[in-house]
Amino acid sequence: MSIQRIHSNERLSGAVSFAGLVFLSGQVPGASSDIGGQTREVLEKIDALLAEAGSDKEHLLSATIYLKDIQADFAVMNEVWSAWLSPGQAPARTTLQAALARPQILVEISIIAARR
Repeated sequence: MSIQRIHSNERLSGAVSFAGLVFLSGQVPGASSDIGGQTREVLEKIDALLAEAGSDKEHLLSATIYLKDIQADFAVMNEVWSAWLSPGQAPARTTLQAALARPQILVEISIIAARR
């Protein structure tokens, strides 16, 4: 079985595909400053990476969501997340508070999915 690495550099790959599974590295937002906008940006990145790896949000298996401030941002992030999910396709999910890589980042999401 071969391993496919997408958008790799010396430190990480944006996605790795192996044995019918797709593993996405943690995706972070670009320009948005509020949690709703940042969550939408991250989910757009996830959609693009999953498509490039031969999967999509209907094949999600697991998600880990990191929030800078879970008390302040959980409800809005969850609204955006729920609107993005395909009906009946919710993955196993963990959401936790974490110190993220840069101070302006409010959310980071990593995904495991099955290939189509």
